[in-house]
Amino acid sequence: MVKFLHIADIHLGIRRYRSEDRARDFFYAWRDCIERYALAEEVSFVLIAGDFFDARKVEPQAMNQAMYCLSRLREARIPVIAIEGNHDCHESESKFSWLRSLSQWGYIKLLEPVYNDGVVNLVPWDDKKRHGSYIDIDGVRIFGSVWYGSTVSKSLPALIDQLREHRSPSHFNVMMLHTDVEGQINRPIPALPVAEINKLRSYVDYLALGHTHKSFEIDGWVYNPGSLEACSVDEYANVRGAYLVEVVDGKHTALLVRDYHQRPVLRLSFDVSGYSTPEELRETLFSQLRREVTPHNPSEWAEAGAEEAGEAPVIELMLRGRLGFKSSLLEINRLREEIKREFNPLLVMMKNQTVPVEYAVAAGLSEGVSRAERERRVVEDLIARDSRFRDQAQALAALVIEAKRLALADETPSRIIEMIERKIAETESGKAASA
Repeated sequence: MVKFLHIADIHLGIRRYRSEDRARDFFYAWRDCIERYALAEEVSFVLIAGDFFDARKVEPQAMNQAMYCLSRLREARIPVIAIEGNHDCHESESKFSWLRSLSQWGYIKLLEPVYNDGVVNLVPWDDKKRHGSYIDIDGVRIFGSVWYGSTVSKSLPALIDQLREHRSPSHFNVMMLHTDVEGQINRPIPALPVAEINKLRSYVDYLALGHTHKSFEIDGWVYNPGSLEACSVDEYANVRGAYLVEVVDGKHTALLVRDYHQRPVLRLSFDVSGYSTPEELRETLFSQLRREVTPHNPSEWAEAGAEEAGEAPVIELMLRGRLGFKSSLLEINRLREEIKREFNPLLVMMKNQTVPVEYAVAAGLSEGVSRAERERRVVEDLIARDSRFRDQAQALAALVIEAKRLALADETPSRIIEMIERKIAETESGKAASA
């Protein structure tokens, strides 16, 4: 029996939401996963299917985080087999990258196809040169690839020809590939069709994917673990983890493991409709938050004798609906700070999807209403909010729209002022006559 760990998209050094704590979460996920599922399980090797780092230019702290686990794995004599992803691949005109350096230093084995005059070749790993395209470990032959991007479908036939030549019938054959797959993403970007992937099946027993930040499996031989941590709040709902794989007599079982550090995220929504003052809205909002959010208070946990205080969550609060007051009175930044003080989360992220009161009238009109009528209704509604002009709202709205029309027609300012004065005088004369 042989056991290995398949991970991808670790993204060490990632910067999100200007939070050092959030950056450390990616290190904690990497550390915990290696400790629990590589070292404790005494695997034969670890696969990293791309995006070990979040960027080609690696910050010192990210390198320290990488070396912490790589050193422990090397001490335990557990090889790390890696390929480049789109985030950490070498520059097209450069021979150098941090992954290649780590490979030369003996911390990882970076597998790459070799290109001679544009022709791809898969060559065996040379431990002296620290270079190669495939390697044999404990009865498993592991093939590497590079980040192909949108050219992956065009690049696959040449790889298949090489796999046909170098696949070992006496080994369990694994190929590592960093790519999106059609049907597994919600973004309109090129992805590898499943029909193209299936062309590998005659030569590959286990296709170890990376790049898509959620886990998925296809037909019991294609596996994508997802990113170790959520790279954005939008990704939080994705199932992610690492695959702990056992191979017995040429047959494998792959278990998605997820019991390691992952920051909790609370995604909340509040409808602002129906509240006429900011104070009324705030009171109801915080009543809802107190029902749904437990304040993070590590000191109280410590006083109670608890060993774990839990992780402070990231809170995303989406405000939706129609405001009943001016949008400037909503004071998003003040709400954010009050939520921080009361609930002590790691981060508070506010999404304001409310319809300002200034546009509420237009939003409530049916689709058949003309643009001119929408404009008139909005302007009239704005004027009517001031009690001094409420009774003249209709006439003043017509005046504003006429002034706009003249301005767009390049009428001179003096003529526009003359029109306004005349209309106001007519209004005052009408009021005096009616009195």
